[in-house]
Amino acid sequence: MCSSVSVPPTDPVPASRPAEPAYDRVVRELRSAGCVFAQDEARLLLDAARTPVELASMVRQRVAGQPLEHLLGWAEFHGLRIAVDAGVFVPRRRTEFLVRLALDRLHVGAPTVVVDLCCGSGAVAVAVLAGGAVPGAPAVEVHAADLEPRAVRCARRNLDGLGGQVHEGDLYAALPARLRGQVDVLIANAPYVPTGAIDLMPPEARDHEPRLALDGGPDGLDVLRRVVVGAPDWLAPGGCLLLETSRRQAELLFDALARAGLAGRLTTSDELDASVLVAEAR
Repeated sequence: MCSSVSVPPTDPVPASRPAEPAYDRVVRELRSAGCVFAQDEARLLLDAARTPVELASMVRQRVAGQPLEHLLGWAEFHGLRIAVDAGVFVPRRRTEFLVRLALDRLHVGAPTVVVDLCCGSGAVAVAVLAGGAVPGAPAVEVHAADLEPRAVRCARRNLDGLGGQVHEGDLYAALPARLRGQVDVLIANAPYVPTGAIDLMPPEARDHEPRLALDGGPDGLDVLRRVVVGAPDWLAPGGCLLLETSRRQAELLFDALARAGLAGRLTTSDELDASVLVAEAR
């Protein structure tokens, strides 16, 4: 028969285990969720969180698939910190190749007009402005455009004070008419994921970035073809068109380039796993 009176234990109660340090706990939770760079992410989240409660919330959201950049409010791109609001496309490191090629095209000793279509957060435009601001470099006039209002607001915040202009609208319809035939470097990081492949993307992309910034239609080239068709009307004589795409899709775009009167070649970077079609007005 069990006594109704509690009996104190004969063995002493073990001392409480020291609390797990916050960094170790965050790393463990991120690793359990499959985060490859758990240690780096843990440091960033700890630096960003103002209170333990906020840290716990950020970790929960990251474990659930929220992009790290949306939680931090910024992304590192081409050595710069770019503001990235929730619901805005996160700039990819491979897109730094577009920036490198654009900077190579800046004309020494002459003003240069650069347009960044489908600009998202404005990361490419910001990087071009930063890279062009060196002694002896020509003046650079940079315009960025996007159809998504949240992206436009974010891009304007990033470009505020840098001299770049951001326009809202569908591709060339967003641009000032005075730029027609005046663009020296036309950049497009347009959506190029085939519609059927969207569901195969990591959840942090397909669930948290605007589908408008990902979906390129049945073969992924709907928007890029429109960029190509309109490019000759906007490029200056000798102007250059830079299109981020995949190696497989590039082959499908060569015919569109030829029909538009543009001579194109594929340029790749193994370091960044990036492919860019470079086309010049004939």
